[in-house]
Amino acid sequence: MTGRVAGKIALITGAAQGLGEATARLLAKEGARVALTDINAQGAAMVAESINAERSGTAAAFAHDVTSEENWQRVLAGVEHAFGGLHVLVNNAGIGLTKDLEQITMEEWRRVHAVDLDGVFLGCKHAVALIARTVQDTPLGGSIVNISSIAGIVAGYNMAAYNSAKAAVRLLSKSVALHCAKKGYNIRSNSVHPVFIATPILDPLVVRYGKDEAYAKLARQIPLGRIGEPDDIAYAVLYLASDESKFVTGAELKVDGGISAM
Repeated sequence: MTGRVAGKIALITGAAQGLGEATARLLAKEGARVALTDINAQGAAMVAESINAERSGTAAAFAHDVTSEENWQRVLAGVEHAFGGLHVLVNNAGIGLTKDLEQITMEEWRRVHAVDLDGVFLGCKHAVALIARTVQDTPLGGSIVNISSIAGIVAGYNMAAYNSAKAAVRLLSKSVALHCAKKGYNIRSNSVHPVFIATPILDPLVVRYGKDEAYAKLARQIPLGRIGEPDDIAYAVLYLASDESKFVTGAELKVDGGISAM
């Protein structure tokens, strides 16, 4: 089998649609076997079925609430049983919240952090041992790719919960990188920081303004003059998942059309 991640096994959370789906499809195309997880189990299963129709035995789907420690343990055991190990973890599952700081409820605050931050922490905590065992004494390296956001670097109005959760993912990724290096694990950890991407997370704006106007409003903020596509992020993840990036750890990859340069 050939491809940039040939022989690797990857777990992608939030893989029923959007960035997760695009990433799973690209990693499979480039030679990986992929475990697609999502709280939308039916959606993940449909994507896995589509991947298997082109590449039989490549994909498996798992129902997964990333905020549940028990779910993480069950899913990782399932991935090991299905594929024999794990090389790559892509912590992609996430939710958004745009709301006035003074109006955010504690329930909303906790929910955003539970999905966008706690879910990433739990994934890193529980996947590290399995990845370390899988890559030990093999030529293939391990990689954790955490999907943060440009909102984890640059603050925005009415984005306090999302900003803080995604900013924490940025530094958590660096801490995991140092942990794995100190332990002597052959595992790298990096974060990816997308800007506005054409995925369901933009649905509230689409409902408010209509798709064309919503996308145009966002595109005007970006030097390259457009919002991103899911594959723009998937290719960034592919690089970090592959051993092409074997000397890259604790880094942050901005895929933002130049917005952070301003």
